[in-house]
Amino acid sequence: MGPGRRRNSRLVPPAWLTAGLRPAPAPVPWAAVVRASLALSLPLAVGLAVDRPAYGALVSMGALSGVIGDTADAYRMRIFNIAVPQLFGALGVTLGTLVFGQGWLAVATLTLVALVSGMISSIGAVASASGLLLLLNAVVGAGLPMPEPWWKAPLLLTAGGLVVLALTLLGWPLRRAAPERAAVAATYRTLADLYEAAGSESYQDKRREVTASLNQSYDLILARRTRQHGRTSSLARLLAQLNVLVPLLEAAPAADLRARLYGPLPPAVAATVRDLADAVESGRTEHPVRPEPVFGPSARPAEKAVEHALRHAATVVHEAEPDPYNVDDRLGRPASLTVRARRAARTMLLSAPSWRYGLRLALCIGLAQALVSLIAVPRSYWVALTVTFVMKPDFGSVFSRAVLRAVGTCLGLVAAALVLAEVPRGWWDVPVMAVLAALIPAFSAKGYAFQTAAITPVILLLSDALNQEGFDLVLPRLYDSLIGCAIALVAGYLLWPESWHSRIGDRLADAVADAAAYVERAFGADADAGRLRARRALYRDLSAVRSEFQRALTEPPPTGTRAAAWWPLAIAVERIVDATTAARIRVAHGAPPPDPAEVTAVARELRELAEGLRATETLFAVRAELPGDDEGVLAPLRQEVRAARAIAGPELR
Repeated sequence: MGPGRRRNSRLVPPAWLTAGLRPAPAPVPWAAVVRASLALSLPLAVGLAVDRPAYGALVSMGALSGVIGDTADAYRMRIFNIAVPQLFGALGVTLGTLVFGQGWLAVATLTLVALVSGMISSIGAVASASGLLLLLNAVVGAGLPMPEPWWKAPLLLTAGGLVVLALTLLGWPLRRAAPERAAVAATYRTLADLYEAAGSESYQDKRREVTASLNQSYDLILARRTRQHGRTSSLARLLAQLNVLVPLLEAAPAADLRARLYGPLPPAVAATVRDLADAVESGRTEHPVRPEPVFGPSARPAEKAVEHALRHAATVVHEAEPDPYNVDDRLGRPASLTVRARRAARTMLLSAPSWRYGLRLALCIGLAQALVSLIAVPRSYWVALTVTFVMKPDFGSVFSRAVLRAVGTCLGLVAAALVLAEVPRGWWDVPVMAVLAALIPAFSAKGYAFQTAAITPVILLLSDALNQEGFDLVLPRLYDSLIGCAIALVAGYLLWPESWHSRIGDRLADAVADAAAYVERAFGADADAGRLRARRALYRDLSAVRSEFQRALTEPPPTGTRAAAWWPLAIAVERIVDATTAARIRVAHGAPPPDPAEVTAVARELRELAEGLRATETLFAVRAELPGDDEGVLAPLRQEVRAARAIAGPELR
């Protein structure tokens, strides 16, 4: 049985290869499903009604870009996410149309567009979507015949994006700030789950959920507040309600320590936070009811911190009209648009990673376009299209995306083959498109391979409306997809050592050094000056490190193996930050402050750990001598630092 089991285990694909084939447990976004179905099928129906099916297909193609880009919750953010990329998409299809059938000129133009697209993608989420659409539409324009004159194609594609935008904004007059209220209320509920998990093994997972939710809520409200110059009462109230979560979140690590030592927290803590969440979401204002004392009169420092934070939150949540000029932006408001534009331009032009990614993408697109334009293979834009999606930097690992793209394309082509073989062209395209388009947002929430499987038949159906090749489209597109994946793997992955030598050690070392600075700030002479902002920035950095690890875990060995070995240390750094916050909260509510020499020793150990991480690619055990009062407020922190110093021994090399 032993040898047979070993033989079977060798036949099972490795986890790093199959991770993306497991559907994520995400709910179906029904509103997005209905929008996608209408936005892609209605233009086809209108095009058929006026005897211009190609025009309808182009509008639907533009709508497809809008559907993929509609990822925000707040209405103003959705306008930005949909409208701005459409402008870049219009420019891209114009450039592609002008070089259609021009051989080397088309190769040079698309290569230059790919360089610009890759560099733009390093700026941020909206810029990344804009860069993607710029390149995608340029590839489509250079690979498919477009209606004359040249301005029709960009106009029709932009009209498709506007259709999605119009459908998205139908609920704005009725809901307005409802997405922002829902986001803040969701943050309250994740915090309630965190207090419920205090003292249990799930606490760290819940804490990360709170961090992500709080980041999203602050980003939504502060971005909208900047555009409205920040002084409307509704936004001031939401920001005040969000700010009072900070003391509750700061008290959570101390509450977790208290629960581990003395037993679970009273259920009334989580219940009170959930009641506040309901009040936030409904916009209910009433005379605040002072919460009943949760802990007894002899409450410990951690318990006092929770009591005070709950009382303050109840007062602010039920406050009807906060002074809009007296609401502190705890993270700082975003800079003005001109300042952010200058920063973005500087990041794009002077950043080495921006140039490296732009050059990688340009090389891959240049090879793909040269192949389909100058060599005797079936002419197709699908090769470059595949390269564009696989090389998208914020989709995850290039290697795993190439594999998942190939799998998803095969599944999508099966569906497309059935449609093209069995469904007659014409009015039958409309209900078929309505069904296929509805699958895009539903499958996108499940993972990259599932999104690819949903998008592939839609693009093929729209391509068929433009070039009328019918079933003959299917097999060439499969070959094209496999060629595109191969180009991305070789020219975009294997030829660039940085893609398979992960930077996770450097990122983790930076986080450890920041944790050392946070320890000193938390217990320094000016402990409260900028401490909240520093802690939030540190948690954001840790979230970015976690994302980097999750990307690295999907890479083949040695990168994936090294990431798995270093993963426990990343968790340990998060626990160090939590322990520091817990100690600071206990001191603020009556616990004796630590000896400054003890604080200095902890910070020194962390800095030595950071230097060690930068100097090696292999983790090794390091003895940490941290003498101090075992009953003092820093005892849990010293314990976490010792664990971090010795968490990965020689067995993980």
